[in-house]
Amino acid sequence: MKIHIKNGRVIDPKNNIDSQLDVFIVAGKIVALGQAPAGFVANQTIDASNLIVCPGLVDLSARLREPGSEYKATLESELQAAVAGGVTSLACQPDTHPVLDEPGLVEMLKHRAKQLNLAHVYPLGALTRQLQGKILSEMGALREAGCVGFSQANIAITDTQVLWRAMEYAATFGFTLFLHAEEPFLAKDGVAHDGEIASRLGLKGIPSAAEALALASILRIAHETGARVHVSRLSTAEGVAMIREAKQHNPNISCDVSANQLHLTEHDIGYFDSNCHLKPPLRTQRDKDALSSGLKDGTIDAICSDHTPVDEDAKLAPFAEAEVGASGLELLLALTLKWAKQEKVSLLNAISLISQTSANILGIPAGDLSLNNYADICIFDANEYWKISPNTLKSQGKNTPFTGLELAGKVKATLVHGQIVYQS
Repeated sequence: MKIHIKNGRVIDPKNNIDSQLDVFIVAGKIVALGQAPAGFVANQTIDASNLIVCPGLVDLSARLREPGSEYKATLESELQAAVAGGVTSLACQPDTHPVLDEPGLVEMLKHRAKQLNLAHVYPLGALTRQLQGKILSEMGALREAGCVGFSQANIAITDTQVLWRAMEYAATFGFTLFLHAEEPFLAKDGVAHDGEIASRLGLKGIPSAAEALALASILRIAHETGARVHVSRLSTAEGVAMIREAKQHNPNISCDVSANQLHLTEHDIGYFDSNCHLKPPLRTQRDKDALSSGLKDGTIDAICSDHTPVDEDAKLAPFAEAEVGASGLELLLALTLKWAKQEKVSLLNAISLISQTSANILGIPAGDLSLNNYADICIFDANEYWKISPNTLKSQGKNTPFTGLELAGKVKATLVHGQIVYQS
């Protein structure tokens, strides 16, 4: 199959390309940018006039709900949501049922995803057995089965000796640990940021110190062991400052922020909007501003969707009892573009935060349009607005705090390995 994408504005952060170029694809791979190779005759032509052609997006944190929670979402529904959002590669968390701590489960998940022929799925294996924080998982076997890193999802390891051993082992074999920084005793039963809004609404709070204390342990042990650690979903100004300081001494530290935290604060909870029941919780305007500044100065490496589809009934419960999470795969591009416009960040740099840098963190061959690479491509209209509603979301989870909002950035086509897997 030979595909010609013509007249598009090609943006490729890795190769520092931002210009109008044609893209030529043969047998699933990019063979030329600009001029057609000799003898090239296209089987299919895509007119990308007035559209952006960029690498397929790479998401660092998405829950696909398989195996075990298919009533919330299925692998097929969430991968359809991914490609509808221009996401061609994603890392999935290990907190499934059963937990991804067995090589057979990882292989099964990879096989199912490959059969669907949509976005690429890169599992994060459980760092400890059953995510209980006591006994290390068989990381070597899980890596061979296809895991690109190891995570505890939202479950902290309270025993620092176990965390130390995990980092020593990971450092020995070059594995990356994806850790969410939250001290579990301070955060216990908390559902919102510990501040004025939570107090007024009578909600139990999670203080910023919960992130800072956990982060202090993670960063110190990472420094001592030499482990490569990625801090997932940073949420506080203090956390940004701690990461900024740590990066001056330790090149093995990286981090990301959820798109939700870039646009929302504790005030968006309003009158107990359960779609704003998230982890980490929505924090203050000061924290939101610090996260934006951290992204702009390179302290924060990437933006993730933190996609967590929840069934409707679980979100109809009172705020404190509602299940945590929001759908985000289809919003990652549009929310990133909205943030970039507000903060006067170039399109090249904004796209890098959801493609190239994320791919580098995962260590996967994605996030760029280099010659001879597989053609994982997102084509979108940066100026077309679309309204977020249950009807416009492909995800089985319709839960999002952004329902009713109109956002610019409409995906027109998504290619995976040179095949068109989504077209609007």
